[in-house]
Amino acid sequence: MLTKHWTRRFAQSMGVTLLMVCAMASAQRIPAGTEVTVRLAEGLESGKATAGQTWNGTLVNDLTSRNGKVLARASSPVTGVVSDSEDSGRLHAPGVLSLKLTEVNGVSVNTDTITRDGEGHTKSNVAKIGGGTAAGALIGGLAGGGKGAGIGALVGAGAGTVGALATGKRQAKLPAETTLTFTTR
Repeated sequence: MLTKHWTRRFAQSMGVTLLMVCAMASAQRIPAGTEVTVRLAEGLESGKATAGQTWNGTLVNDLTSRNGKVLARASSPVTGVVSDSEDSGRLHAPGVLSLKLTEVNGVSVNTDTITRDGEGHTKSNVAKIGGGTAAGALIGGLAGGGKGAGIGALVGAGAGTVGALATGKRQAKLPAETTLTFTTR
């Protein structure tokens, strides 16, 4: 008799627990199409971050349902993942950094991916190489006339190219405190 009573009570308590867990999970679910604005807790850079790396932040605004119920409060913790990170080349191909939001206040979410590219290389390379060429031509022209200007231009272009190679990485950077808006799916 004791075993039968205990079994029935255990089954009832498990049923109630299961109903409560299901109710809590459905109440906290964030509907598809919800915009979620977050603030990064740490900076991320394409040359250092790796795909699969997690990142943390906080919710910027309260998340509310269509009927006005608060799903998550501002300042709630959020977690995401770096879905792609590509290092920058030296003279071309700026860095790329892609992020997804995976959790809001302990609730799993599926969101779109936000991608940021580093600055392009063209403007910087033209300034360095062109500036080196012009400076070399000017100095060569002053020192050796027309022939010296040609030689100076070649030397200056080479120096400008070396400068561009030495400083040319253009990583995608997201400093700490950057705000990003994801959309749930």
